[in-house]
Amino acid sequence: MAETVVSAVSLTKAYPMGDSKVEVLKDVSFSIAECEFIAVYGPSGAGKTTLLNIIGGIDKPTTGQIIVLGEDLAMQNEDFLADFRCNAVGYVFQSYNLVSTLTVAENVAFPMEWTKRPAEEIGKHVAELLETVGLAHRTNHFPAQLSGGEQQRVAFARALANDPPLFLADEPTGNLDTKNGQKITQILQMLKSKGKTVVVSTHDADIMRLADRTLCLEDGRLASKNE
Repeated sequence: MAETVVSAVSLTKAYPMGDSKVEVLKDVSFSIAECEFIAVYGPSGAGKTTLLNIIGGIDKPTTGQIIVLGEDLAMQNEDFLADFRCNAVGYVFQSYNLVSTLTVAENVAFPMEWTKRPAEEIGKHVAELLETVGLAHRTNHFPAQLSGGEQQRVAFARALANDPPLFLADEPTGNLDTKNGQKITQILQMLKSKGKTVVVSTHDADIMRLADRTLCLEDGRLASKNE
């Protein structure tokens, strides 16, 4: 039996809104096994980004349990979660979240510097990662000098920097044209072939076809699970 990488039990997430609360996730339960590729889909506002943020240790559930790689994330402090995110989770945000004042190479190197890896090792690995995503020629450029598709590929390289066992991507092709979207899909295909556990929120049919299973969120609830 494959090891369980993500276990969610009765997750809810509510945000205060004036005198009331808005429930974004409502009693969501599922598990994800090692090496699975999961696509999460559903209408805008269904709770997909919130769910990924909870899996990635960026946010905590209001109630319920989220265990990722054996760690009960809802019970951990921010120092633990920061290290966990850096070492165990690769996260590609829909808005890329690159540091505008850092070059492409510096953005990709940042997670490795956090873990205090030797400078020579970092430089070599940055070059390898940028070659992998087809951006070796953009090493010394800044994010503002790149297209959206190129920024997204830099974000993928950065997320892979510490070789995390779990990879999350939030609508990775949502802002891209067809050609750049295909390049991102190829990178996801590579991650799948390497046996990474991958969770992607998406409306992209090409990415959905890569998935071993799909989870459908509607109005904060898990509407269906394609086993």
